[in-house]
Amino acid sequence: MRATVFDPNNRFTVLITRLAILFGVLFLWWLGTGQKWLSPFFFGDPLGVARRIVDWFVTGSVYRHLYTTLIETMLAFAIGTASGLACGLWLALNPFLAVVFDPFIKAMNSMPRLIFAPIFALWFGLGIWSKVALGVTLVFFVVFFNVFQGVREVSPTVLSNTRMLGANSRQLLRHVYLPSATSWVFSSLHNAIGIAFVGSVVGEYLGSEKGVGYLILLAEGVFDINSVIAGILVLTVFALLLDTAVSMVEDHLLRWRPVAGQTVAASA
Repeated sequence: MRATVFDPNNRFTVLITRLAILFGVLFLWWLGTGQKWLSPFFFGDPLGVARRIVDWFVTGSVYRHLYTTLIETMLAFAIGTASGLACGLWLALNPFLAVVFDPFIKAMNSMPRLIFAPIFALWFGLGIWSKVALGVTLVFFVVFFNVFQGVREVSPTVLSNTRMLGANSRQLLRHVYLPSATSWVFSSLHNAIGIAFVGSVVGEYLGSEKGVGYLILLAEGVFDINSVIAGILVLTVFALLLDTAVSMVEDHLLRWRPVAGQTVAASA
């Protein structure tokens, strides 16, 4: 008797399963609020949330808020990624400096960086740059540690063989260190996207005049749970879109990676 094995590469089956889960959750939410198992005051009304999202986009009232949050997120993501990549490479390739700066980096990483939001608001004002600064502090360490570890994981045998072939420091960086770090970088970027959104929204909570976080804060002030959930869903969708863009770039740049072998069905 041969066991049936699910093929994870079957995109149609994966899509159908995901849609089934999504609509199943929405149905349970609608049923729970409709039957009063869940209070609409605390959990919202799915139809009311949908109407609020449609109204935002039809009237255009959400666009300036969404644009502001996306700009803050992308700037924080880009600056945090670039600085984390540069510092991670620099310290990974300089063992002495890595040891010297190790306690300082660990100390800064252990700090709850959200407490810097009011300080950044004083330094940079209530515009986008205070939110960008907060997002950078969150993204930087995620990328830094992955790059640092990726470079340190390079096989000494590969380095020795490459040096024997006459490679100089620049060629080692381009053909050995960077390819080794790339996989680690992209694994961190998927987390960095969400973290950059967190920095932007938290900054908007603490002081701003526009942004989706500011929109959610206003809705919370008048106990409009439908608008709160609508804002969360809008942010989630755009975070998924940015994560998908990162995945597409990753697939393009890491085409050289070998494809993992597929598990075959075992005979019973």
